Amino acid sequence: MRKRCLSGVMDGAVYCLRLLLLLLLAGIHSSLAVINATEVHRNMTMLLDSLLDGYDSRLRPNFGGKAVEVVTDIYIRSMGPVSEQDMTYSMDCYFRQTWNDPRLTFNGTIPVLSLNIKMLEQMWKPDTYFYNGKKSYLHEITTPNKLLRIKQDGTIVYSMRLTIKADCPMNLKKFPMDTQACPLKIGSYGYTDSEVTYRWKIAGENAIDIEPGMTMSQFDLVGTPASNYTQHFKRGSFSMLLIRFKLRRHMGYFLIQVYVPCSLIVTLSWVGFWINREATGDRITLGITAVLTMAFLGLESRTDLPKVSYSTGMCIQPSSIPLPKTNLISLSLSLSLSPALDYYVGLCSGFVFSTIFQFAGVHYFTKRGSGEVYPELDSEGEVIPPPEEEEEVEEISDGDDDIVPDPDKDCAAAKSNLARSSVDEAAKTKKASCFSRFLCQPRYQTAGSLSSSDEDFNSVSCIDRLSRIFWPLTFFLINISYWATYLKNRDEILDVELN
Repeated sequence: MRKRCLSGVMDGAVYCLRLLLLLLLAGIHSSLAVINATEVHRNMTMLLDSLLDGYDSRLRPNFGGKAVEVVTDIYIRSMGPVSEQDMTYSMDCYFRQTWNDPRLTFNGTIPVLSLNIKMLEQMWKPDTYFYNGKKSYLHEITTPNKLLRIKQDGTIVYSMRLTIKADCPMNLKKFPMDTQACPLKIGSYGYTDSEVTYRWKIAGENAIDIEPGMTMSQFDLVGTPASNYTQHFKRGSFSMLLIRFKLRRHMGYFLIQVYVPCSLIVTLSWVGFWINREATGDRITLGITAVLTMAFLGLESRTDLPKVSYSTGMCIQPSSIPLPKTNLISLSLSLSLSPALDYYVGLCSGFVFSTIFQFAGVHYFTKRGSGEVYPELDSEGEVIPPPEEEEEVEEISDGDDDIVPDPDKDCAAAKSNLARSSVDEAAKTKKASCFSRFLCQPRYQTAGSLSSSDEDFNSVSCIDRLSRIFWPLTFFLINISYWATYLKNRDEILDVELN
């Protein structure tokens, strides 16, 4: 019994000793970790202090020696809007710069130091700016969006998130079937090319990276050619980076808002060709309404455009496109070398105006009756009877007083004479051509002198019949030449006129 108790006490003592040993080891390990962390922290502090010990941020790397090479790349997150009125564009991007500073080399187990941006205040960095920038800014919510990395060989990676708003000189002569090239010029503000040079990380079309799925409301980004060059100023030569954003405009909005309504208004103006020429008020009202609507569309189409001194169209050298021998096609192609949107609106306005002048010609040359009778009045305002009726009455009254006139016989004779004259007039009308009617027939006659054939002639004019074919055919041919000419040269980028 006593042996069992002694054995239990010994086991408990061993267990306690083991527990105490484990706690001691854990304490020693934690103490060593704290000591190690403190040592690492102390070492990093000493490393950073040593890096900046004797460092002069006012002097560039390799001062007095070779130029500092700044490698640049851009990652675009979004782009737009593009304003034609201000001729500017905006984009949200990550702007990265990399250069080497031998004064910041270090040795250690950490290959890359991720530092706070406050370290930048004590370091030299290139004075990069955007030559054509306007109101660009750095994102500072919730903290300034900057990143700083230093490698062991002294290579510095400096990145920041910017919203850049820059000038984009545009030539709108091909609007809205145009392709614009918006530049972005990057360079040093104060260092010449003998002190700081710039180059793209990847040359050519792949110089910048674009967020997958990035879209724009008005344009398609079809290319980003990049280059570096040297620009000469009075204060010296400077290394420059240039990137051109090739933007092709979407046409859907203008098709819906301008082209289709203009075409429909022109088509609506042709309805007058099927309205009888006697309906003067109806045809004039239709024409005036179409003209006013076209004027409104013409003004509305230029609301968002700058007040430039040229029309929004394309200017091509006449020798660059051989014109066919056909007069109509040659005329339409030569006209289509003028404006694009303004030309189309002007073309539709011309067609609408022409329908009014067409009806004026119909009304002046071929309208033979208006339905109104204008009797002759004497000085006292009484109606003067027709001369033919007076002669018949005089012949009857001059005869024998005993002869009593028979009204039935007189009426029958009058109807016979009227029938013979109507037949003769109808025969002459059938023999006459449409152009002889256009030139020779009187413009107005009284209602009593119109025969049944005249009434049929007044309902439809030969000019209206020809217009039903000529106007739509001409409009269709000019549209073919218009769209073929402008769409063929859509990807051409015109030089900007600076004068």
